This record gives sequence, structure tokens and C-alpha cells, in this order.
Amino acid sequence: MKNIVVLHLDDGDETSAVHFLGEDISIRRIGCHGNDDTVGKLVEFYDGQADAIALEGYPAELELGGNTEPHSIGATLPDLAKQTPVVDGSGIRPGIERWGVILADRAEPGIFAEKRVLMVPGLNHGGLVQGLSRHAAQIHYADPEVYFALPDFPGVGSKRTLDQAVGPTLGELKNAPFRRILPRAGEPGQPRSASRFQWADVIAGDIGAIRRYAPAQLKHKTVVVEHASEADLDDLGRRGTAIAVTMMPALDGRGNLGQWSAATVEAVLVALRADPGAPLTEDTYLDLLADIHWTPHVRYLQADEAGINRFAFVIHPLNVKFIHKSPQFRWTRYLPDNLVEATSAYMPPMYLSRITGGQSPTTGQRIEGYLYTLGATPRQMMDHGERFTYDRLNKAAKMAERRGARIMGLGAFTSVVGDAGITVAHESDIAITSGNSLTVAMTLEAAKRAVILMGATDLTKGKVMIVGATGSIASVCSRLIAQAIGNVVLVSIEPEKLIELKRAIQKETPGCEVTIATKTGDLISDCDLIITATSAFGQRVIDLTKCKPGAVICDVARPPDINPAEAALRPDVLVIESGEVLIPGDIDFGYDIGLPPKTSYACLAETALLAMEGRFEDYTLGRNITMERVKEIYKLSLKHDFKLAGLRSFEEYITDDDIAEKRALADIYRADSYLFEQVRADAAEQLKKIPVMAKGVGASGGPNVPTWAVAAAAAAGLLAAGALLGRKVLR
Repeated sequence: MKNIVVLHLDDGDETSAVHFLGEDISIRRIGCHGNDDTVGKLVEFYDGQADAIALEGYPAELELGGNTEPHSIGATLPDLAKQTPVVDGSGIRPGIERWGVILADRAEPGIFAEKRVLMVPGLNHGGLVQGLSRHAAQIHYADPEVYFALPDFPGVGSKRTLDQAVGPTLGELKNAPFRRILPRAGEPGQPRSASRFQWADVIAGDIGAIRRYAPAQLKHKTVVVEHASEADLDDLGRRGTAIAVTMMPALDGRGNLGQWSAATVEAVLVALRADPGAPLTEDTYLDLLADIHWTPHVRYLQADEAGINRFAFVIHPLNVKFIHKSPQFRWTRYLPDNLVEATSAYMPPMYLSRITGGQSPTTGQRIEGYLYTLGATPRQMMDHGERFTYDRLNKAAKMAERRGARIMGLGAFTSVVGDAGITVAHESDIAITSGNSLTVAMTLEAAKRAVILMGATDLTKGKVMIVGATGSIASVCSRLIAQAIGNVVLVSIEPEKLIELKRAIQKETPGCEVTIATKTGDLISDCDLIITATSAFGQRVIDLTKCKPGAVICDVARPPDINPAEAALRPDVLVIESGEVLIPGDIDFGYDIGLPPKTSYACLAETALLAMEGRFEDYTLGRNITMERVKEIYKLSLKHDFKLAGLRSFEEYITDDDIAEKRALADIYRADSYLFEQVRADAAEQLKKIPVMAKGVGASGGPNVPTWAVAAAAAAGLLAAGALLGRKVLR
């Protein structure tokens, strides 16, 4: 059995037995009461009796910012022993801290990503600083405050200030008592400012200094220390600390709390080295370190923080009215819309809310999300280069990482700009998805439900038109629909891609009848279902007045391709939004996303679903959405009980009465072709009075449809319907 003696700053004398790297080891810890003479005498006493002596809290050298200074007393202590090696942990601490950061990040991906780190202190923790600097956004030092109680004025703790303070700090501390160098838990003689601790996401360093100088509230913080006891973690938990990480390996079992100091671990490795004459350097310990199978102990200290998978989602205003509605920007309604829209595009990403309450009824996995917004409308994104939007999405990704999100979804037009998420995914450390796979799945589900509600009995005999068919969402919709309905019309302004898509469908679904065109024209007149998913602006995507009686239009585009004024001209036609989703659990978005409570856009739901499944990977990117991904995400939605929400039309739920009225009108139109032609002609005349537009943008880049136009169109449609119903009764 190997015998280790640990001389530490506190009181007490205890002996523990551990089994480590195949050896039985006795570790005796002896308190020296912080007395320099006592520790020196004990080194001399145990010289020759122990296999190694660890000096815990008695460093031979002080290191800060790459500069070193021998401690006037600590540097003399190892030489008091003539036979037994004496170590203070400096031989292994830097390497294990660097390695520990890597292993902790592997165990809990993103735990340090883009975080603000406060070193308490940075003294003798150069390895931890180096390791964290590869992940953290900023690292500040509390050494001036910890050791000299300097006031917390701007700049203190920055790298520049640290470099300036290295000389004075080391010069002052080289003669300081050991208890000052390694503060113990307790009340400080002079309280330190809490602002630096509040600024930080991660507080790293020595547990004694953190417990002594940190404020009473450390809510949502992560604390990273060399070692800690259960009592230490209890104290951190009472302060609200979310996560505690101990860097040193546990000597008494794999995966346990790292309660042993670097000095103790180094002494154990010294005792176990194959060559007793080997120098006490990191190189000597490398082979032994390679045999340690361990991961830094990561413990969640708050029950509501443990086991939550986190995601983020980015939205943006669909038009300038969304900016006016925002509580903090209501004042913009008094400014010209064009000025507000152009200016807001330059705003940096903004945090909006925390999404809470999501939980899988199948696995119990909980999720939490963070909602961010860009300031640009779709029109502004189109007016600026794609790099303009990429840069803002990259900033949002870093903000999301700091909060612990491991995947980010791109909402609305952010998934359309440029290469549809590929560049953002390449440039971000966080996983990215456009959410379009679940959007496709739920669009088809919603379309199927709508067509059935409108009276279809055999969907396989229907005819479907997909407008914008060569787009990322519409192309895979086309391929999947062709497998269920054998007659499809593909419309796109890209004829060469239409040909390619037609060939792909005919290869995948032999016997399917495929018609292609660059305009909807009269082809729309015999289609039972029209799916529109374009990125068009300033044009009329379809002539809704030409639709057959009782047709269903599923408008997938965001902002929508169809406006209420156009839809009001044909009250027999059902226009629905793409399928919205109910996320399982008591979901609360913390912000009005433009949908009813607990209802999510499918693209947001895909991001949440991937987090719930633990699939933190780039999932739906680019414009080539695969059918395999659509089918897979649909199966995952069934697994975790993600459900299609009620059908909506222009932000209003569709009721049974709405369906009944539309079906009644459709029946009348089908029964009286002459009357239907009159209705279509009247609607066509009314359509000429409505400005040509798509996504609320007119052909000249103008504003949304005026309210009077919606009202007039609705009145015209209702009058026609009323007249027809009256005629039907008279007959």
C-alpha cells in the first residue's frame, strides 16, 4: 500500500483509503492551521515515512498571466525533505485543467460555449484559463478584487488590466500568508462588489475564494473549481448555482465528485510512477494520466435545471406593422413606415423570451427554448445582400450558445435567404435547421384534413397544383403528394428545374400524370388542392377567382402569398395556412409569435422536436429537402405526440360553420354552371381593383392591402353568395 501525507491549511486529521490505478493507497490529511512553522516541521517529520507529501494550499510558485514568482516560504518547503518527494499540484494542474475542459465539454456539449467567464482567482489556474478560452466569449479576472479589494470600476479584470496588475499582484503576494493566497470559505473582512459576479455566466477558480467573495445569489451560474466537497456544493446550491464542475479526477471511484486537490492527485501519481528516480514534471505523469478513465464531475444543483435540452429559434417582423406592435417600439408608428423598416434592419439580434414547459409524454424529456428576433423584414433581407442576414444570424447563434442552446431554428424568411441555412451552419458552432422538413409534413397533413373537410371522399382521384414547385419546400411536397395523388400540376418560373422535377417524380412514381407550366393560367380551374410556397414579392401568385368550386388552397409561404382581399372574392374556396403544431407539455412561448397560445409554427416545432429527441445536428438545410428526412421527422412527431393544430385561415380558426357555409356554396356552384361562370366573372372584375401583390408587398413595393379593399372584397363575395342562396331557396 502506498502512503500519502497531505498537509493542508485547515484544521483536522483524517485518513482515507482509496483504490486507484490498481493500487491501494492510504491518504492522511493533516491540518496545519495555516502555520508556516508547523507545515515545515511536518515535512521534515514525514520525510522518509511517506511515499509522497502533498502541500495543499502551500504553493512554491505563483503564476498569473504567464508570469511566475517564487513564494518566499513556499519555495523553501520542498527542500526540507531529503528522501520523500514533496509536491504542490503545479506539476499536473495546468494539464488536467486543460484536459478537463475538453472532457467536460464532451460530456455536456456547449457548457462553456460563448460564456462570460470570471476567474476567482486566475492565480495558479493558467491551464483552466487556456482551456476555457477556446470556448468562452470573454474571460475576466477577479484577482485585483479578491486580493486587494479594488473597487469595481470599468475595465478592472479585463486582460489589459490584468497584464498591468501581474507585477504588483505577484510582487505583493510572494510574501503573503498562505491563507491570503488561497482564501477559505467564510465572511470577508471587506465585502467585494457583486457586479462582476452578476456579469459572469461561469465562475471558475478556487472554491474557498468563490464561497468567500461571491454574492449570496448566483442564480443560473456555472461554477468550475479544482475540487469541492459536498458541503461546498450544498452552499452553492443554496445560492442558486445551476451547475458545479470539479476538474480533478475522483480517486475513490469513476464519475464521483472530485474532492481531492491537485496537490493530492499529484502526490498519488508520484507514488505510483514506475521509475522512482524520474523527475517531478508533467512529462513523467503523462503515461499515468493516460490510464485515468474519468470525466470531470458535472452536477446540476437545481432540480429545475437538470435534464433539460435547450434550443433557440429566430424570427423577424414579416412587415413594418409587426414592429409597431412590439411593446418597446410602439413609438415607431409615429414615423414614416419606410424609415422604420429600413432602420430596423440594421438592429442587432434581440433576445425576446424563454420558451418553457415542453415535455415529451413518451420519454419525459424536457426542453427549453430561447426566442430571438432580427430587425429586418423580408423585403429588407431581399434588398440587402445575403451576407447582411448571415452576419446577424451568426450573432444570434452565439447568443443562443451562451444560454446553453445546442440547436437553432431559422424562422420565416431567414430560412430562405441565400443558401437556406448552409452557410450559417458552416460558420456556427451550434447546430442549425430551417425546420422545413416538419413544415412539409404538417403542410401535407393540414392539406389532407382540409380537403376531407371540404367533402373529398377519394383523394387518389383528385388533382393537385403546387405553385413555386421547384422551391425547397414545394419540391419535396410535390414528390410526396405524387405518391398519394396521381395527377399533379407543377408551376414555377424556373422551367429547367421543372423538367428535372417532373422526371424525378415520374421515376419515383411511375404512372403519375405530371403537368408542368410557368404560369397557373387556366390549369388551376380543375385542381382540388393548390399548394403555394413561393418567395415572390410584388406579384399575384395565383388568380384565385379561377378556382373550381370548393377548392382548397394551402398557403405555406411566410409571409403568405394570398391576401384576405383576394380570398374574400370566392367564399366557397377554403384558404388555409400551413400546418401549425401543438408542442406537448404546458408550453409557454413567453412572447406573442402571432399564433394562438400553445400553438407553434412547424419550423419552430421541428427545432423543439429535435431538441426533445436529443438530435443536436444540422438537420434541414439548403433547398434539397429529402423525403427521408420528412418521413423521419414525421415519425418523431408521432413518437413525442406533436399534433397538428386546428386549421386556420388568415389568423382565424376555421369552424364547422365556416366549412358548412363553404361546402353549401360549392354545391350550388357545381349544380349551376351558368351561375358559377357569372360569379367567376364578377370576382375577376373585383380582383382588378385589388393591388397586385404577394406577401403584403405591392408590385411597386407598396404597403399591405388597404382595409377598405378587404372589406369591399368580402362584401362582394358575401353578396354573391347571398344572392345564390336566395335563388336556391326560390327554386
